[in-house]
Amino acid sequence: MNAGTQPDTGRTALVVGGGISGLLAARELAGAGISTTVLEAGDDWGGCVGSHVVAGLILDSGAESFATRSTAVADLAAELGLAGKIVAPHPGGAWVQLPDGPRELPKTGVLGIPANPWDPEVRRSLGFMGSLRASLDKYLPSAVGTTADVTSVSALVRARMGKRVLERLVEPVVGGVHSADPGLLDVDMVAPGLRAGIREHGSLAAAVAAQRRGSTTCTEASTASGQQTKAGSAVAGLEGGMHTLISALVADLRQRGVTLVSGTRADSVARAAGGWNVSAGDRTYDAGLLVVALDGPSAVDLLQDAVPDLAAHRPDRGPDVKLVTLVVDLPELDRRPRGTGILVAPQTAGIQAKALTHATAKWDWLARQAGPGTHVLRLSYGRREGTVPAGGTGGDRGLFDGALRDASALLTVPVTGDDVVDWDVVGWRGALPFAAVGHRQRVAKVRSLCAGTEGLLLVGGWLSGNGLAAVVADTRQQLSTFLQ
Repeated sequence: MNAGTQPDTGRTALVVGGGISGLLAARELAGAGISTTVLEAGDDWGGCVGSHVVAGLILDSGAESFATRSTAVADLAAELGLAGKIVAPHPGGAWVQLPDGPRELPKTGVLGIPANPWDPEVRRSLGFMGSLRASLDKYLPSAVGTTADVTSVSALVRARMGKRVLERLVEPVVGGVHSADPGLLDVDMVAPGLRAGIREHGSLAAAVAAQRRGSTTCTEASTASGQQTKAGSAVAGLEGGMHTLISALVADLRQRGVTLVSGTRADSVARAAGGWNVSAGDRTYDAGLLVVALDGPSAVDLLQDAVPDLAAHRPDRGPDVKLVTLVVDLPELDRRPRGTGILVAPQTAGIQAKALTHATAKWDWLARQAGPGTHVLRLSYGRREGTVPAGGTGGDRGLFDGALRDASALLTVPVTGDDVVDWDVVGWRGALPFAAVGHRQRVAKVRSLCAGTEGLLLVGGWLSGNGLAAVVADTRQQLSTFLQ
């Protein structure tokens, strides 16, 4: 047996889905001495943590950072030899585009919820009366917003801090991160522990402050000089891009002897004596253990014949998202007019993007690679309540034209076709898990059904919650329990 390959314990496992959760599940299985195969329908590994080449630059085509509220991603990166590549964003802060103009986002917030309603940046966004209403939060009983079994982000924020915090801070952030109306999202899924924090600390603002204090693990580089942490900096990235995490993870799996099969879609699943049969094209794979790491609707559709009770818990598909990447030769952007990027309030007229990331302003390593005067802009489109609007019937070219208009408006610097060195459009169909109100209860039922089905485990963002930090931590926890 070659060094690094899986020891032969006689146990076998099949992982369906080659996104980050599937690859990580395979690593945990192989580490337990289980002969593991991963099936991926597409040609690439990593799912939403992908890459593309634009103007000769290898860029992230999906996730480009991870939340630092836990050490889950940083720990994985370290295990894969990437600890020295973890970087904090440039401390320029992020902005929000409101109907009456741009404002800086609060320095310390969660989902746009401020830790201090009287912070100057918060007051500029809310006005005196808005900050006054938000500050009443600390005088409300801790039971307000925390006693119901389920509640939405908007219901919690409106009850404790009022309408202006919801509309001017929370809606833009939630729309940019989750492509959804906060009135539809389960707060316990998208901000786990926040309601418990209210009960512990006495107010929503105090709960937010406590969560932010726990988010400094990977951002110490940006605050070591004594600077106050800016909005958008409770994240970290990897020098070279987040896609390098996938490259390192795939290399690690190959060293461990995991069989990686791409371009192979699982068509059906059947229970068999001692395990599972999975049909994929003209081949059937047999394994004692089955891990399904697909999006929620696809996972339930694949398993509903083998586990019929799952059909009643099929979640809604997440929103479709389009990401337009522009590489521009525009020295006027060297001054970072909107910091690391800007989120767009849904009520803002004339702008169809939900967010713009100024990637070369956010990541110093990328600015060095791009060179002086060259900038990378990422504009995202698509919200839960509507279709991707900017392209109309014009396809990618229509999205490109819309992105030029939106970038010009958001950055206050004209961005024209003549400035563009290269561009690309990447689409993600239903990629963001839609954590609707009550979804936490659905997840509990799904996991209960799986626990009662021998040799079966489901993992992925639709169960863990959105974001790399949630997916990595939850996948490892679930595999640990599964393998006991």
